[in-house]
Amino acid sequence: MKRNLGVLLIVMALFGLTACGGNSNTKPTVGKANKVLVAYFSCTNTTEAIAEHIQTETKGTLYEIVPEVPYTADDLKYYTNGRADKEQGDPSVRPAINGSVENIEKYDVVFLGYPIWHGQAPRIMSTFLESYDFSGKTIVPFCTSHSSGIGSSDTDLHSLAPNAEWVSGKRFSSGTSRSAVADWIEILDIKLTPDVAVFDLENGENVRAPTVMLNSGYEMPILGLGTYSLRSDTARNFVRIAIESGVRLIDTASAYGNEREIGEAIRKAVDDGVVKREELFVITKIYPGSEMANPEQSVQACLDRLNIGYVDMMLLHHPDRNDVKAYKTIEKFVEQGKIRSIGLSNWYIEEIDDFISQVDIMPALVQNEIHPYYQEQAVVPYMHNLGIVVQAWYPFGGRGHTGALLGNETIVKIANSHNVTAAQVILRWHLQRGVVAIPGSSNPDHIRENISVFHFSLTDDEMNEIAALDRNEKYDWY
Repeated sequence: MKRNLGVLLIVMALFGLTACGGNSNTKPTVGKANKVLVAYFSCTNTTEAIAEHIQTETKGTLYEIVPEVPYTADDLKYYTNGRADKEQGDPSVRPAINGSVENIEKYDVVFLGYPIWHGQAPRIMSTFLESYDFSGKTIVPFCTSHSSGIGSSDTDLHSLAPNAEWVSGKRFSSGTSRSAVADWIEILDIKLTPDVAVFDLENGENVRAPTVMLNSGYEMPILGLGTYSLRSDTARNFVRIAIESGVRLIDTASAYGNEREIGEAIRKAVDDGVVKREELFVITKIYPGSEMANPEQSVQACLDRLNIGYVDMMLLHHPDRNDVKAYKTIEKFVEQGKIRSIGLSNWYIEEIDDFISQVDIMPALVQNEIHPYYQEQAVVPYMHNLGIVVQAWYPFGGRGHTGALLGNETIVKIANSHNVTAAQVILRWHLQRGVVAIPGSSNPDHIRENISVFHFSLTDDEMNEIAALDRNEKYDWY
């Protein structure tokens, strides 16, 4: 998957800000992800265009500040004593806003956009700033105008959010390109982590799963193939079938004993022109015990067995007394370009905080047992808040339990209402929770079915019905 080097400079916290007020840190805070809100007011779509560029580059949430009483063309005419003239002449005016930002507390960085009216921000921006608590947040102003600079329109707003960190603003003209906006964001030296809790499901297509941006700067498909039960020719054949069916995420491990066969299937598919290597995302793992005790040898053995040029992600399979040592070894392989991202498997809240304080690269992913009977309702949002993607193994409940889960009365009822299978409902439920799923299968029809969940969506009520199925029923020891 392609790495975005231009903008998403991923670390765990803001640092090195060029601030107009407040403090600036010199060291990133491990474990803190930064979520972005792009809030803008636009009457003629000029500011909106810049805001959309910022949202695209930062993967933030776009929010339009909509006046309760819309501005007409006559309202905006300068020097006619119209509405805009009167409002700008009275600093106490606060035009009402229609709607509000949901859960503004979750955002760490707010890009704040507006047009220049008589050298200042429109008074509706004052309404917006006074409507929320921006304490501890970083605010990055930007404006649009035909000729005026940002001037004091930026600093005049600071008193309305005095406990925020204000970054020097920027003026853009109409038609500014996305690349120019990206260059500005990079110069700001604000380190951004994309929101990994929400996937772009609307743009997903059956047999072509969308991707999620990892905190490492690489994109990973949100649906894939788990290969735990695939061996020898079965592994070769069904990895090839999966690739031909549109699967682009493949999960394996040293302990599965199939890395060599999976590597062969991938190389053959690339040689045959079925897929390009960079279109695939391959995950493997090293196991506790002797592998983590001798991590350099173990990691290199995985790379040699796969023999696909590089590994997209290497995981530690379980916690172990040598897990930090093993992880730091993988970090060296990342520096060499042999591994692109690092993650963990079977890590939970009680383990993650202590672990990340001892390593240099933030884990990009945590892969755990998750299914409707074991939902990890505390773990999932906890990892998301750290900027860590969550991935479900056993998305259907695992060996010996899949049939019962697929036959669950609630899930079957929901499946019938959408004219899909129970398996598709469960996978869609995972994705709408922001959880990547890697179902295993050696059935070609099931593989294609599992990658085809983008033609329907579950309602809030249906999501709640499935959430109510949680039994905290874990089927494996780890």
